[in-house]
Amino acid sequence: MSAELFSAQVLEWFDQYGRKDLPWQANRTPYRVWVSEIMLQQTQVATVTPYFERFMRRFPDIGALADAPLDDVLHLWSGLGYYARARNLHKAAQVVRDDWSGQFPKEFSDVQQLPGIGRSTAGAILSMASGQRHAILDGNVKRVLARHQTIDGWPGQTAVIKTLWDIAGQFTPHQRVADYNQAMMDLGATVCTRSKPGCGACPVARACKALREDSVADYPSPRPRRTLPVRTARMLMLQDTRGRVYLRQRPPAGIWGGLWSFPELGTNADIAGWCRSELGYSVSMHEDWPQVRHTFSHFHLDITPVLVRIEDNHSNGVLERSGEVWYNTHEPDPRGLAAPVKRLLDKLNTSI
Repeated sequence: MSAELFSAQVLEWFDQYGRKDLPWQANRTPYRVWVSEIMLQQTQVATVTPYFERFMRRFPDIGALADAPLDDVLHLWSGLGYYARARNLHKAAQVVRDDWSGQFPKEFSDVQQLPGIGRSTAGAILSMASGQRHAILDGNVKRVLARHQTIDGWPGQTAVIKTLWDIAGQFTPHQRVADYNQAMMDLGATVCTRSKPGCGACPVARACKALREDSVADYPSPRPRRTLPVRTARMLMLQDTRGRVYLRQRPPAGIWGGLWSFPELGTNADIAGWCRSELGYSVSMHEDWPQVRHTFSHFHLDITPVLVRIEDNHSNGVLERSGEVWYNTHEPDPRGLAAPVKRLLDKLNTSI
């Protein structure tokens, strides 16, 4: 099948079946496309949609995002995961504000230099918002092309990704690039799905090599199996007599960077002694809660939550120094919370 025929059939399918009512497709600006593309990385459309709509109401343009406190950004991102995306989005908005007078750059190389924007995201922004001819290669497109052309190997491998980029570039048409790129993502998301693909509804099925060889399930090759290591953490849910909970802001880099979380203590550490020496509070009681597991892409984290109630001796205790807060669970303020921390706070709130 020629590249021209492939793109023509994909576009014909898109005209009839493609998604055209997604919130970021209305008033399609580089900013709106950019935010949606970052949110959609490793996250499904159904999950992203309400986050995107709330994000746009709070940060309607690049200036609003750049000027906002990072805490506000992380708060609206809470639950989406992969928080480095939010930090990079905020940082990139500030670069656009400071270096580009608030106008999103139009050159591919300039866009790709912004924090958190790679080759595929840059291509998606410029093709969908500006009609420039750039290929994209997100997970959905990789799957479509790997099956259609029977590309062996895991797409995370350098040689495999290079081959897929070459094919993506050949198949991308010179006209209607925005529609074509959206069509390819839609095709992978709704027809050429990871499991139980709907090959009968695929516009390019007749030329699909994997379908012809009855090997669709073999492509793309999965990531080599590996056993995720397990880490442990003991989190102290310090609660004062007013029901407020003590939180600390995590360092800007690393896991949950910039988010608010519980202090952590070693397994055998003296909780009462730590509270006295570190915070100036006396402990009235503490109890272990059941362990909870939170899984990251590269390890499992087994969390042992410990509810610690402290005596109301505020004359000696810490009074919200920088990076610390007594958090009112009944009247929560907008701040970014790590997902398991939010779940534990919700549980604590309902158990009072």
